[in-house]
Amino acid sequence: MRPRLNPQTLLDYMRLHRLAVQASVSPTGMPQAALVGFAVSDQFEIVFDTIQTTRKAQNLRQNPHVALVIGGWVLDDERTVQYEGEADEPSGAELDRLKQVYYAAYPDGPGRASWPGLIYVRVRPTWVRYSDYNKDPPEIVEFQAKDLAR
Repeated sequence: MRPRLNPQTLLDYMRLHRLAVQASVSPTGMPQAALVGFAVSDQFEIVFDTIQTTRKAQNLRQNPHVALVIGGWVLDDERTVQYEGEADEPSGAELDRLKQVYYAAYPDGPGRASWPGLIYVRVRPTWVRYSDYNKDPPEIVEFQAKDLAR
């Protein structure tokens, strides 16, 4: 029997990537998706920046439920992470901590900090699924938020 994927290996895989497809729900209930550059903290929080007038920002302010797909961009590498969570806009010390996580992944991030309307969005996981279809049979491992607590 193969060893089961553990949270640290999941975190390492997520950190191999810098782009994710983020999906939210519009005020009229329609799905909307966008490509975002992201970073991930040791607590599996995803952080990205955006302009507050974007559809994603407006959607998440009305309905904080969000989904992201990470991976699947590399030819012949059929591994992905499906990530669902709750979004917020941190402030104070929490924002400072998350900016450091984001800037470690995106050293050019501080240069965007002066953009009018720039905000930082944090997503805390509620459910995560890792799928590896490179293996036969495929490896599919699901995590709940409690499984990722550190």
